[in-house]
Amino acid sequence: MPIFMDLHELPNGITAKDIAEMHQEDLKIEHKYNCRGLTYWCDEERQTAFCLMEAPNKQAVIDLHQKAHGAIPQQILEVNEAIVESFLGRIEDPIKSKDASLNIINDPAFRTLMIVKLKHKTLRNTEINTLKAAIRGYTTSIKALTANYNGSLVKQETATFLMSFTSVTDTIHCGLKIRDLHNCVITPDLEFKIGISAGIPITKNDGFFEDTIKTSDCLSDIAKGSFSITTAVMGLYEGENQNKPLTKDTAITVLTNKEEDFIMNLMHYTEGIWSHTAIGVNDFEENLGYSKSKLYRTMMRLVGKSPNMFLRDYRLNKALELLIKQDHNISEVAYQTGFSSPTYFTKCFHKKYGILPSSFISNNQNIV
Repeated sequence: MPIFMDLHELPNGITAKDIAEMHQEDLKIEHKYNCRGLTYWCDEERQTAFCLMEAPNKQAVIDLHQKAHGAIPQQILEVNEAIVESFLGRIEDPIKSKDASLNIINDPAFRTLMIVKLKHKTLRNTEINTLKAAIRGYTTSIKALTANYNGSLVKQETATFLMSFTSVTDTIHCGLKIRDLHNCVITPDLEFKIGISAGIPITKNDGFFEDTIKTSDCLSDIAKGSFSITTAVMGLYEGENQNKPLTKDTAITVLTNKEEDFIMNLMHYTEGIWSHTAIGVNDFEENLGYSKSKLYRTMMRLVGKSPNMFLRDYRLNKALELLIKQDHNISEVAYQTGFSSPTYFTKCFHKKYGILPSSFISNNQNIV
């Protein structure tokens, strides 16, 4: 049977005790709707609650809640049991609550998510074996550090890591330790990019933690600097540490809400047009609503690249992904990633990675 998580936006004055009582009312009649309540999360501070249950469909969830106590959820999302557990740490009631008659659970589903990406600066032949060994070593260390800071490694794809934490402080301290790995080990042809944001599992979008993942991904992908966080994360960190701010020597970039919006809009637009050969800087100016000079200044300040260089590098990263899969030849990759010709693509690829695409393919370099 499918598993659903729903979101309840709580009116003022509703407490964890009230939510526990409502949950008990659900359990009393759940059999009538062929449902089974698994657990719930309650966040009095943010006035949200989330129920997790097995049900035949979304309508059964609505009908059960409406009959039991009248509190109809604002959002319902079908979820994967393993994914829920990896983000939130459980899919059933905490052990300490199981024997309580009312089973009050004041446990927020709010999480801080960190994405770490290891990226290649170059792919020169003489350094391939060194890079492979370095990536393996980093992977082992990142997994260990995540566990040491009470985090959960939700997902790993080659050299991209997604982690979930309850504490913002743990998240940032873990990120600093991960960044130190790069500073302590000499691997000049790899760079670390870290992005951190925080949020709830269900919003108006369809994915589980979709908004928060997208934000962390954008920060770790295109934001200038090696370590970027949102203003909201900075505020939460200060709240956990008696208003003590991060020291300047951490070299963490804190984006304002306006800067975060720009980064997100830039990435959203780029994802839709990067493969189109005819797209140029003028299209960015028009669609982002910036003049040529303002767009250039904003890009250099927040991304560290001009619009032209940003689009070129984005396309080259996509091209590298295709070459690693080895499903297409060089000409196909060039045109699929928006380059005007295979010759120009080869020139740009060699300039960025220090190796010709043909040599990369022939050497069968299956790395990140």
